[in-house]
Amino acid sequence: MDRKIMSSTRPTLALNCDREPIDVFVQELQEAIDSSDADLFNQRFAADVLWGSPFGAVADGYEQIHAIHTRMFASVPPSKGASRYVVEHARFVAEDVAIAYVRRLATHRGSVPEPGNPGSFDELALFVLVRREGSWWLAAGQHVPDRRDVYMTSTILKPSPD
Repeated sequence: MDRKIMSSTRPTLALNCDREPIDVFVQELQEAIDSSDADLFNQRFAADVLWGSPFGAVADGYEQIHAIHTRMFASVPPSKGASRYVVEHARFVAEDVAIAYVRRLATHRGSVPEPGNPGSFDELALFVLVRREGSWWLAAGQHVPDRRDVYMTSTILKPSPD
């Protein structure tokens, strides 16, 4: 197999598209979290969705992730504003394929979300959305804990005093 790169110029892969489908998808997640509604939360998940948890588990398919979310949502009473979803980056790699980094910020330490609060469980998710027959569906999502509080205080990431 020839592994030689044909061009020394790196391509820009993102297309200039309206990011409204991503914003609508994330707003629906926010409404579902605020009302503790697993059906609403999962309504745009594809039948073959892959969902990665912050702890390394992968749910394979709608039925599996919906059962997990149903149990999770049933264990917590609705609490509007307990967390907030924020789209940090959104790109279209094809007209019918979008990727987005979406942060979920816990707001339980006051009325304003404070990223990286020690003791809170903030998350960062990478979502892959695909349009089929005019509707946008989540094909995959991967969540990781937001640990900027740890990494931003690391001596590796701090500028040197010189």
